[in-house]
Amino acid sequence: MPKEIFELKLIFGLKLKEIRNDKGVSYQELREKTGLSLSYLSEIENGKKYPKGDKIMAIAKALDVSYDELVSLKVPKKLEPVVHLIQSDFFKAFPLEQFGLNPQKLVEIISYDPEKINAFINTVLQIARNFELKQESFYYTALRSYQEIHNNYFEEIEEAVEELHMEFPELKEIPFHEKVLKEILLKIGVRTSDEELGKIEALQNLRSLYDSKLRLLHLNTGLNSGQLNFLLGREIAFQWAKEKQRPLSTPPQGEHAFEQILNNYRASYFSAALMMPRKEVVADIREFGKNAKWNPEAFLAFMDKYDVTPEMIMQRLTNILPSIFGYENLFFLRFVGKGSDYFTLSKELHLTKLHNPHGNELNEHYCRRWISLTIVQDLVQQRKKDPSIKYLAGIQRSRYLDSPNEYLCLSIAFPNVSNHEESVSVTIGFLIDDSLTKRIKFLSDPDIPTRLVHTTCERCSIKDCKERVEEAYVYENSSESDKVLKEIDGLLSRGE
Repeated sequence: MPKEIFELKLIFGLKLKEIRNDKGVSYQELREKTGLSLSYLSEIENGKKYPKGDKIMAIAKALDVSYDELVSLKVPKKLEPVVHLIQSDFFKAFPLEQFGLNPQKLVEIISYDPEKINAFINTVLQIARNFELKQESFYYTALRSYQEIHNNYFEEIEEAVEELHMEFPELKEIPFHEKVLKEILLKIGVRTSDEELGKIEALQNLRSLYDSKLRLLHLNTGLNSGQLNFLLGREIAFQWAKEKQRPLSTPPQGEHAFEQILNNYRASYFSAALMMPRKEVVADIREFGKNAKWNPEAFLAFMDKYDVTPEMIMQRLTNILPSIFGYENLFFLRFVGKGSDYFTLSKELHLTKLHNPHGNELNEHYCRRWISLTIVQDLVQQRKKDPSIKYLAGIQRSRYLDSPNEYLCLSIAFPNVSNHEESVSVTIGFLIDDSLTKRIKFLSDPDIPTRLVHTTCERCSIKDCKERVEEAYVYENSSESDKVLKEIDGLLSRGE
């Protein structure tokens, strides 16, 4: 349905409902005066139908308003925020159906109390402005919610990958050679080239660019084999699904609709599943969990087996562990460290609930006791002595201050190939419970360090913390507020 017609239906329905309620006219009365059925009137008000001219005239006469007033896009002030939402890019580009939302039903819910919704929408917009949240940032946040809703596991994609493996027997050998994937792309009509992308200075940081007219995938020559195979596998996914709504470049450039961002994620999921088949990964996890001692070399060996990056293997674990093994209480974090003291949380995923640690957009300093940060610092120091070190794996039991939660955190740190001044860590954390204790034997390894941690220095009450880089002013201000409230309660209770 064209967006303009969709808008007209919803706005007309909202206006009709508002005018009918203001004049105290019931559905039954309007039916009697217009001769229109109750079901038809309901469909009009819910934005599903737009009546023809003669029916609009009958409704206008029944409500004692002019025809022009009824069809005008001008609405009462309290309906303005709802109309702005309907006309916004959000409604145009965001596929509400992916989240099980019916647009008409959503507008119907919103229209019940437009004044409160107005305050809510304005509050959200104000928060977005304060945090400089762009539309695309909102979409990536929505994508993360989409992943969490589905436990970051998609059976239909797993099955599509297995179908591809059956159609192309050459995929059975793991890891793949790029030649295999390029030949598959050729069979489905896509050529590849590594001759042009690196020659244009402004495009040297792009990893790939797809020319849809020529059906040509440009690839950067500076990629390692795992990155290259991932991009080839993702292009196979786009072609296999005949997907046209997609970003053309990697990383994506410019603004994109949510549908494009979502399809890019699904194609990336497909590629990771292609490189790390479900059955193979499940068998490896079961075998690794039998180890009585934590073995970082064995953990890093997964990357060699599948020829993947640390982030790929960690993300794949977030697909398999909740769905196959039932480890739903987990999180994934990606930190970027500049030098050894400045850190940004660039990606996160939390299944079942928001676990600590989580993103903080207030420019506070993340707790330096987290393994996600300490492993980056360790990597920086070790690479000063030996620049050939590519990866560093670590483990930690993290107990969160003022919380009953304790997590087993596995981390891998590595240099950022896109910026030599930066290092990256990827971490997957499991809430420690009886189920985890039974299935992971090395959980009881006495050599695994245990640390008391918090979210940020500013919110932490740990005394004499050697790793602290900022005073705990947020915690202290909160403590002062608690004292005031306690005294208020005490004073008021005397009068009872």
